[in-house]
Amino acid sequence: MSKAYQIARERYAALGIDTEKVLSQLQDFPLSMHCWQADDVAGFESAGDLTGGIQATGNYPGKARNIDELREDILKAKSLIPGTHRLNLHEIYGEFGGRKVDRDEVGPEHFEGWMQWSREHKTPLDFNSTSFSHPKSGNLSLSNPDKSIRGFWIEHTRRCRDIADAMGRNQGDPCIMNVWVHDGCKDLSVNHYLYRSLLKDSLDRIFAEKKDDMKDCIEGKVFGIGLESFTVGSHDFYTAYAAANGKIPTIDTGHYHPTESPADKVSALLQFVPELMLHVSRPVRWDSDHVTLMDDPTLELFAEIVRAGALERVHYGLDYFDGAINRTGAYVIGSRAAQKCMLRALLEPKDIIGRYELEGRTAEVLTYLEEAKAMPWGAVYDEFCERNGVPVGEAYLKEISDYEKKVTSKR
Repeated sequence: MSKAYQIARERYAALGIDTEKVLSQLQDFPLSMHCWQADDVAGFESAGDLTGGIQATGNYPGKARNIDELREDILKAKSLIPGTHRLNLHEIYGEFGGRKVDRDEVGPEHFEGWMQWSREHKTPLDFNSTSFSHPKSGNLSLSNPDKSIRGFWIEHTRRCRDIADAMGRNQGDPCIMNVWVHDGCKDLSVNHYLYRSLLKDSLDRIFAEKKDDMKDCIEGKVFGIGLESFTVGSHDFYTAYAAANGKIPTIDTGHYHPTESPADKVSALLQFVPELMLHVSRPVRWDSDHVTLMDDPTLELFAEIVRAGALERVHYGLDYFDGAINRTGAYVIGSRAAQKCMLRALLEPKDIIGRYELEGRTAEVLTYLEEAKAMPWGAVYDEFCERNGVPVGEAYLKEISDYEKKVTSKR
């Protein structure tokens, strides 16, 4: 491996790329792992089925049944993934002590254990409000004409911002909090303007108080399960709201039409908003939340970030919940795939390609783009794994198999 890396280093140096600098950048690439892959978005608030435009599929044995098992699985996955990690929590993953704590009553005290865990494992936390899988979810939450229901969800989301702010202070690094609500209509409706007016008013109320230790993200979607005809929080709505109010739009790669390119949003949105949040998954036809792979759309997404010089303006989160495969394996495969996409973007000779493009030399542009695909980037990633003390290549499969035999298969 050492010899392969040295050869790769020399080849990239010939293109003006310092692989040591790239390895340092990749080391600081803060990938936010999503806690909900370990238990199929069940959480620890109740044992009810998912509702509210969201669905998990598959029934692979061994999913986490409580917080201790969840943390155990996450730490095992982290031990097989090189680099820097964060952890993304949904509100339903609090520690409620067996008590019924409704979502408009939740507070930072229910996440003290997670904040302690964050300090112990040097893993900053990110956060999400949870509008689905609740008796008051229905089809509409923050856009509900019923004042009591809408008020319930406004209070819930306000409290989630308090929790995120406490997490940010605890870790000395802003907590990135995402707001996604499933609100929409299953069939034809005529009250679109009303629902969007109510959603805007709810967000205005939620964001009224400035928080110094967290950052607000808002996430749009094409449609949700059971809400196919109309989505209140569309991409147009949230793009306009974010630009007008200085909020961070979330690009979830599964939330667009199948032929639409999330990568193309990067350079457009960054002209008008301060930062971006990514939720990276693999949509098969649509938002099916398959495990992230090093596929063309993901490669292009990370390439656009690097080409825009926006590494420090983007937050990187994973968002898939595939219950059909080994869940620890899903963490490792998806996280490594995202890192490989970022690595390949960092290794692209964009200065050379960009110069040729400005000169109108298309043959040279295409040549360098094509040859970059065959460059020895894999040797650089192997070196990255080696320096971080994690298995190289497919060697991690043995540890996942052993963990399944000793731990998850006995649940």
